[in-house]
Amino acid sequence: MSCKVEKSKISGEIVCPSNKSYSHRAIFLSSLAGNNSKVNNVLLSSDTLATIEACKKFGAEIEINDSSVIVKNPINLGTNVPEINTENSGTTIRIASGIASLFSNEIILTGDESLQKRPMQPLLDALSSIGAQCSSTDGKPPITIKGKIKGGNVTIPGNFSSQFISALFISAPLTENGINLTIEGNLVSKPYLDATIATMRRFGVTVQTLIPYKKYNITPQIYKNSEFTVPIDFSSLALLLSAAVLCGEKIKIKCEIGDLPQGDEVFIDILEQMGVTVTINEKEIEVNSPEKLKGGKFDLSNSPDLLPPLAILALNISSPIEIFNVKHARLKETDRIAIISREISKLGIKVDEKEDGLILEPTENIKGAKLNSENDHRLFMAFCIAGMFIGDCTVTDPESIKVSFPEFIQEMNTIGAKIRIE
Repeated sequence: MSCKVEKSKISGEIVCPSNKSYSHRAIFLSSLAGNNSKVNNVLLSSDTLATIEACKKFGAEIEINDSSVIVKNPINLGTNVPEINTENSGTTIRIASGIASLFSNEIILTGDESLQKRPMQPLLDALSSIGAQCSSTDGKPPITIKGKIKGGNVTIPGNFSSQFISALFISAPLTENGINLTIEGNLVSKPYLDATIATMRRFGVTVQTLIPYKKYNITPQIYKNSEFTVPIDFSSLALLLSAAVLCGEKIKIKCEIGDLPQGDEVFIDILEQMGVTVTINEKEIEVNSPEKLKGGKFDLSNSPDLLPPLAILALNISSPIEIFNVKHARLKETDRIAIISREISKLGIKVDEKEDGLILEPTENIKGAKLNSENDHRLFMAFCIAGMFIGDCTVTDPESIKVSFPEFIQEMNTIGAKIRIE
């Protein structure tokens, strides 16, 4: 399946969806707490539904009421757990692997074809070092985990994914001895670890920071029932802001930013550096863009999901964009660096692909093309926005948006986009 995208001007109001990362974390933590814990404003997408199903298989009793998730009874560590299929969700399989290590019986976790290409070995090695028995398919799903981990000292590399550390953090309070965790090398996506710590705090568990992003201590504790409200998703907001910058006429993005940490909030600073005026009111954001955007050098080590919305801004720049320190974007749902380089070059942009990023040159010779998103939700949305700016584009795999922004096409068309499923 694919979409035909014509040149579009968008105006009016659009609502930013809820945060996927916080939805995952809050669902897992409320499932460990139970006792009618409630998560409001949940993003109900295929990824978060995979997390809900995983928690149910762990023994949690969960109800969904509109956009709220209520956990009547918590995860039961004595449950005989059937195989857990986490579909396309890397966050789900990684955090669920940490929880699986708390069980005494063997648990199998798997996912779709794309997920089976994503690395798990650093997390499996860490769990094995504190008592779990783990096996995998060449370090990738499907994986088998048998606990029960008791805790202790654990070391894990930081250069693959912060999700591995989040998985250990979330499981640590429920071990007999707690965990002393050391992160080797430079940690990527640091704000996502901050998000995990902030969410755990809302459920009554404290993480002691000994050296930020290097050493942590988590003592045995009990998750307490809580009511948690998920904030907006800055990863999705970045895409909407890119659409407003490239194609907008008096666009208002409805959102409440809140006070929970989100690394992708830096996209507002990036836009301002590129010459865009960003106005943030209590419940909405507006932009005023120059005729041509400035380029610049942008370190996305802590915000890899900004790679697609930033890269498409190269369609209207006066000087080069250099994106660097984002090698871990190659380990997302797809190799986003390689695919963006391949596909954006079809539009007439000169792209220099680096191991850890991209250099994109300004051009006056943009043209429509058939763009293959490789079933990656963020690439599909970014390529559609590029098509709205250029016109005469086809973008594959519209079904991918169910992962993070199921109403993307409908919402964009409501404000003037011309995106048609073929």
